[in-house]
Amino acid sequence: MEHILTYMTFIPIAGMAVVLCLPSAAHNLIKWTAAIATVPPLLLAIWLFVNFDRSQAGFQFIEHYKWIPSFNIEYFVGVDGISITMVLLTALLSFICMFASWGIEKAVKGYFALFLLLDAAMMGVFVALDFFLFYIFWELMLLPMYFLIGIWGGPRREYAAIKFFLYTLAGSVLMLLALLALYFSQTPHTFDMTKLMAAHASYPHQFQIILWIALFIGFAIKIPAFPFHTWLPDAHVEAPTAISVILAGILLKMGTYGILRINFGMLPVATAELSYYFLGALGAFNIVYGALCAMAQTDFKKLVAYSSISHMGYVMLGMASFTPMGIQGAVLQMFNHGTVTAMLFLLVGVIYDRAHHREIAGFGGLASIMPMYTGVAALAFFAALGLPGLSAFISEVLVLLGAWQRYPVLTAIGASAVILTAGYVLWMMQRVFLGKANEKYAGLPDINGRELFTLAPLAVIVVILGFYPRPVLDLMSQSLNSLNQFVLGG
Repeated sequence: MEHILTYMTFIPIAGMAVVLCLPSAAHNLIKWTAAIATVPPLLLAIWLFVNFDRSQAGFQFIEHYKWIPSFNIEYFVGVDGISITMVLLTALLSFICMFASWGIEKAVKGYFALFLLLDAAMMGVFVALDFFLFYIFWELMLLPMYFLIGIWGGPRREYAAIKFFLYTLAGSVLMLLALLALYFSQTPHTFDMTKLMAAHASYPHQFQIILWIALFIGFAIKIPAFPFHTWLPDAHVEAPTAISVILAGILLKMGTYGILRINFGMLPVATAELSYYFLGALGAFNIVYGALCAMAQTDFKKLVAYSSISHMGYVMLGMASFTPMGIQGAVLQMFNHGTVTAMLFLLVGVIYDRAHHREIAGFGGLASIMPMYTGVAALAFFAALGLPGLSAFISEVLVLLGAWQRYPVLTAIGASAVILTAGYVLWMMQRVFLGKANEKYAGLPDINGRELFTLAPLAVIVVILGFYPRPVLDLMSQSLNSLNQFVLGG
């Protein structure tokens, strides 16, 4: 299908334009219009999944046009096995989050218009193959996210939004400097990522090292890796439920995607030299640190936020392994974490809408009050725990198997956090769902149809990929194996 990636990226922009033309008081019409605008990208993503050639390592569904010829800036988009999983995840979560936003009643037109702009920017990041275009989408994403947190968030929303903005902007400045250095390193100057990848042998060694570190810091802020992680808990706690889902499900993955696409793809020598310290060791530390922080939380949402830091550590450790199992496990973990953590934040939103607080100690005995909610929550939290038969188990085991071949000590450190993860998950479940029911919440309604509609697709994916991960692994294997050999070959 011609122009499929353009349609997927810009249909939400068209939806935003329609939403802005609707009367501000027509809340239901605005919500349904915005939701309908996310349907075509999801259907096109499914078509893309079915028709993607899994035997090819290169880019597919390419569109390549001159945009600003005087500066060699092009409209260049395409997907390979690395980006297609993120495109699928973005389309799915954007659709689900529209319905998770149904409770928004404040400035409805502004919220849904900004959400559609955010959807387009996220999709653009994953399909862009011109570095300048990539940077535009990367920065475009920052604006709606700032307002979505700062206007529709919790009591400390302004603080959380400004903190998110400043951290991300600092990373963007480093990325911009690296972008300019790469652009002027070539004659003729180019932002074409494929040409910058092909020219890697011409980059001086010190040049590669400096650029790699600058880019890594920019992307590590987004992951977020220690010590750049402090914006995440504040942003998550204050953000509306749907925005927390997008933050954890998609935005965090942009950091690791950027490292794979740009650090690995353009600076292979520096990648091979620096990955042990910046990815392997930091990833193992993140796994343990995030789990310990999660165990210390009293806020339900903050616990889930810190668990994301821990689970993204597996992605970093797998990427640093340079083994087929490790790197495929890392990208599979990016997809699996996106679905599992989306379920967790949706579930936190469900209980917050009813109880109007998130203090773990304030609940108790919810299993007898909300049995259906408890069943879905148990599935999601056991998936986060890495229970065999659920999706996260496969990706985490692949990461550990791959990383063990190169870094047995780091792998042992990372694997030890499984006990910590079990600790905070089971302790939280005991305090929230088991024991004597809190009489204050005896009349809480169970999960409703709309909420189940947002959770059911994610639950199905978690279960299916737990037993049969091949559909996603087949998508990425050729591209990741090719990238792995490229880095090891220098």
